[in-house]
Amino acid sequence: MKYHLITLGCQMNLSDSGRLSTVLNDAGFVYTDHEEEANVLGILACSVRQNAINKVYSRISKWNKRKGKENLITFISGCILDADKEKFLKLFDFVFQMSEVAKLPEMINQYGVTSQASVRNSSIYTDINQFWNIKPQYDSAFEAFVPIQNGCDKFCTFCAVPYTRGREVSRSSDEIIQEVKSLLEKGYKSITLLGQNVNSYGLDKNGDEISFAELLRRIGELGKISNHKFWLYFTSPHPRDMNDEVIDVIAEYPCLAKQIHLPLQSGDDKVLIRMNRKHNLSKYRSIVEKIRITIPEATLFTDIIVGFTGETDEQFENTMKAFDEFKFNMAYIAKYSPRPGAASSRWVDDIPNDLKKERLALLTDKLQSHVSEYNQNLIGKTLTVLVLDQDRKDEFLTGLTEGKINIRFKSDDASLIGKFCDIKVISNAAFSLEGELINANSEVLA
Repeated sequence: MKYHLITLGCQMNLSDSGRLSTVLNDAGFVYTDHEEEANVLGILACSVRQNAINKVYSRISKWNKRKGKENLITFISGCILDADKEKFLKLFDFVFQMSEVAKLPEMINQYGVTSQASVRNSSIYTDINQFWNIKPQYDSAFEAFVPIQNGCDKFCTFCAVPYTRGREVSRSSDEIIQEVKSLLEKGYKSITLLGQNVNSYGLDKNGDEISFAELLRRIGELGKISNHKFWLYFTSPHPRDMNDEVIDVIAEYPCLAKQIHLPLQSGDDKVLIRMNRKHNLSKYRSIVEKIRITIPEATLFTDIIVGFTGETDEQFENTMKAFDEFKFNMAYIAKYSPRPGAASSRWVDDIPNDLKKERLALLTDKLQSHVSEYNQNLIGKTLTVLVLDQDRKDEFLTGLTEGKINIRFKSDDASLIGKFCDIKVISNAAFSLEGELINANSEVLA
């Protein structure tokens, strides 16, 4: 029996899909990239974004039409609001939480489709902590995502995550360290710690677990004794829980990548209050100042929402000013759209869509000007790059710098994919660089 899995939404869903694949593989199912070949079809959904939910409806409509001609089983899991779940129950054969994923083979067998393996272990994993114990299937041989925390206690008024993933739960630090060790032994080059609020890690354990800073320190110590080079990232932190110790630890250990994703969401204090962000511009500024002083080479990424309910022209202008002040290397800018379950969904969405589009375009232009200025200063410098894939343009490879700046360089040597190379920057394009290969083997520790 073959299965096909579609993963929507954030990197956490991507990480969860690796554990779901393990469960199905261990039960004798075989993954296929071609959904038309699969008898079992699944989606990891994301109720946080409406466009992701729209994709779910489009795909299940297609699958259910096939059911008239083929013997198919469909399932859905992931981040799903109760309102969406009620609708999906009528469209999919199975709807379940990720903590119940190990029961999926048994569900399928009871439906009349027999797998090649026993499902005797299907009841082992009954909550998120036990779900994390499932050894994941990694999509890449050199990049991996490691969950350290699930859920959110912040209740930002625009966000549905507390209602889809529940309250914050921290994974055992021993398990996290062991998974990272295992990845290093296999030669992984890029590892990202995942959570809705990674820097609140351990706070739910009331002193029975280490802090996020200490977790980074212990991974940093692993880097000291590792026999190969790697970069450790994390996403996403919350400004309220970001402290000086985290920044100091990142500065101390070479393997902790000098790139920080710090969501701002708005550059106006009144909008931040309505968003229930629990930080203001002054707090955010103090964090950025600490980063600039302690890790001057670090790149800074952020998230921004434009057109949030009640956002005035003056308040949007304050976000524009924040971009001039902080000079982000990248910003993920989204037009506000209400999500059922989030507090702001009860408010009038009073910013016209055309105005949201205009604000998004203005902010994107502002971002591009700062990114271009930063990237222009890199021309002539030689940077270490992790080569990720072949570029869309023939005879080029593409990769990321430690600061997650996209760069491509001329080479048709596919054996470089998954390796560190030294690349000299020769030109600057919109949000990316172009370079030339200097050293095809930059695996030495630094």
